[in-house]
Amino acid sequence: MLFDFANVLVFTALGLGFVGVNLLIGKLLRPSNPQERKLSTYECGEPASGSAWVNFNIRFYLVALIFIIFEVEIAFIFPVAAVFRRWIENGQGLFAFVEIMIFVGILFLGLIYAWAKGDLEWVKKVRV
Repeated sequence: MLFDFANVLVFTALGLGFVGVNLLIGKLLRPSNPQERKLSTYECGEPASGSAWVNFNIRFYLVALIFIIFEVEIAFIFPVAAVFRRWIENGQGLFAFVEIMIFVGILFLGLIYAWAKGDLEWVKKVRV
């Protein structure tokens, strides 16, 4: 049991040592000539313009959250799709299929809710 922990400790120490040695070698070999132009902030190779404190429309965040939810759905479904044929051969295919359909159904209900609430409309209508 202690041998297993010792293996983890040795590999952790080797990994940290490897990273530290590489950073030290890089610091010793690279040139250091800071200039005002090099130390200035830039945006994609262009000079910075304006303030960093810009108000974004909240709809950006809502659309991003819905996108992330469906990306996570793909991350959960892909492993099931990878082994689904083996599950069918073992007689577990129907159970896995029903589970995935329930999962997709719940996410689909969330999408319908967001759509009905109007969160997917970019230009919202003003209620009078």
